[in-house]
Amino acid sequence: MLSVTGLTKTFPGVRALDGVDFTARAGEVHALIGENGAGKSTLIKVLTGVYRPDTGTLAYDGRPVSFATPLEAQHAGISTIYQEVNLVPLMSVARNLFLGREPRGRLGLIDFRRMHREADEALRGLGVRVDVRRPLRELGVGAQQMVALARAVSVDARVVVMDEPTSSLEPREVQTLFGVIRMLRERGIAVIYVSHRLDELYEVCDAVTVLRDGKVVHTGTLAALDRLRLVALMLGREIETVQDEGLTRFTGDHEALSEPVLRAEGLTVRHQLDGVSLTIRPGEVVGLGGLLGSGRSETAKAIAGALPPDAGRVVLAGTRIRTGSTPAAIRAGISLLPEDRKAEGIVPGLSVRENIALAALPRLSRFGLVHEDRIDAIVDTFMKRLRIKASSPHQKVGELSGGNQQKVLLARWLAMHPKVLLLDEPTRGIDIGAKAEVQSLIDELAKDGLGVLLISSDMEELIEGSDRVVVLKDGTVVEELTGTEVTEDRLLRAIAAAPTAAGGRVD
Repeated sequence: MLSVTGLTKTFPGVRALDGVDFTARAGEVHALIGENGAGKSTLIKVLTGVYRPDTGTLAYDGRPVSFATPLEAQHAGISTIYQEVNLVPLMSVARNLFLGREPRGRLGLIDFRRMHREADEALRGLGVRVDVRRPLRELGVGAQQMVALARAVSVDARVVVMDEPTSSLEPREVQTLFGVIRMLRERGIAVIYVSHRLDELYEVCDAVTVLRDGKVVHTGTLAALDRLRLVALMLGREIETVQDEGLTRFTGDHEALSEPVLRAEGLTVRHQLDGVSLTIRPGEVVGLGGLLGSGRSETAKAIAGALPPDAGRVVLAGTRIRTGSTPAAIRAGISLLPEDRKAEGIVPGLSVRENIALAALPRLSRFGLVHEDRIDAIVDTFMKRLRIKASSPHQKVGELSGGNQQKVLLARWLAMHPKVLLLDEPTRGIDIGAKAEVQSLIDELAKDGLGVLLISSDMEELIEGSDRVVVLKDGTVVEELTGTEVTEDRLLRAIAAAPTAAGGRVD
């Protein structure tokens, strides 16, 4: 259905694609994988008309094509679901679903009744029940992703590109998505599936293409490739090296001090948090477990001052800090890496250098004058320490891969020398290599005495990376697991346990 031959694409100082051959066949789910910076996003953007290739040919349904815009690609039958929900938050769910192809009556006016009915039917088919007249922004991230999915499959598409489609979905929604993918396969539609979750790839994908440094290093049937070999191809290492290093990190034996560096007591936010309390000691990684909507992100934001609590207090190093004030939290030594790096983290139009220095500018200036040499020294230090891949510190951060954008955010907050680092989904949407680097860095920071709060939807990451796990459900702490209690079975039981009216729990 869709193929490229000898594709190259170069940006200033970087060859993003280098002689790439790729083919997506009708009725096939084709996995496209590789580390961040391998060229996956660039290839997708060439396929969908965002970028024009420097050299190479693109063929669609057996005919040479050249898409000048994404709209041309969409009209031809290529539909894309992006990792970051790319819809219009102020518009209604129905308007987003039919944006650019609204049903119209005889006078050319939008037929809202028909649009609302068809939008409702499309979403119900995916197991989503919402008022389609509501603004999209009122829905959670997972529901918004399902709207994007409904939009992609409701058009007469012959190729569907899915870029990390499960990153914001609950397990039930993931299974719904997989059902849709199987339906698309049965209808003879080609699906290009980008994901860093190996379990997903082996569950739904037929073929795989591995990119590394802009080149294809493997393409073929996925079932013929075991997981260890797949990871070795992505990382560019021999299998023995991958086995020696392991695919997961080992939690350091952090020597927790008796006095916590941070105490959050009774944090309450109407309809979101109900008396959440937790402690973090120097050198300790505390995991925050629970399903999406359990209050994990809200807890981190309340501690960091981004979500003013109705009740409760935050004490850092023995001193109570003013809640509801992000500047006060930052000055005290609390840094938050937000879940949505696109909306709440990076400034895509600014350079890597400017993004890293952003939070530290007040202390890097004197009488309103910024010390450029000090900024350069800090930026150089953290670009090397975190191995940020960029053509130069002056490259726009919006041009970097997701994993490198995440590292830039980490560098920004580490430059503040915090006492406590709150990490909300720090490895979401980044490849296995960048993920291992971030996880290793978290261990290093803890060994240096930094207190870390780790929020992750990846249960394996949470279990292996935490000294303790505080489990939330419906905005309430339902259990705290320590030491040998931090197992998958105990964590699943804690998440699934239902609170009783008396405040206890029943399994």
